[in-house]
Amino acid sequence: MTDDARAKRTQTLATAAKAKSQAKTAAAEKAIRNLVKRGESITFQAVQREANVSHAFLYNHPDLRGRIERLRAQAWPVPAPTPPADEQSTLILALTSQITRLKKQHREEVQALRDALEQAHGENLDLRRELARRGGDAHGPAEVSSQSSARSARRP
Repeated sequence: MTDDARAKRTQTLATAAKAKSQAKTAAAEKAIRNLVKRGESITFQAVQREANVSHAFLYNHPDLRGRIERLRAQAWPVPAPTPPADEQSTLILALTSQITRLKKQHREEVQALRDALEQAHGENLDLRRELARRGGDAHGPAEVSSQSSARSARRP
């Protein structure tokens, strides 16, 4: 292969990757607008589902990440102050509210991490299979499949 042909292929791949990234960015921005219009909470997971992009894509784009984080922070409603019977009940209400909010945030983050891990496992398996197909690994495709099956059987 000549250097000119290689440069042309590299340029074509770079152009395609850039176009794909721009399309995903546009989809994420549209998803954010749609979520805002519908009055839904803006989270990385909600945008990811709406735009059909990965969490990693959203986290790796500073503009999108900052926008989602700002909108997420704005979406948390400030609870209306209720006249307390005493200081202790006020403290209990405040802490209960904070715990509820943190639990919800924790559940969303855990789900996001599980989704990202699942995607990473899939990509890892695809890469192992491709490596085995190319003959670059001592493990054959059957061994790779059996290893991944054993791993998935161990998952809770």
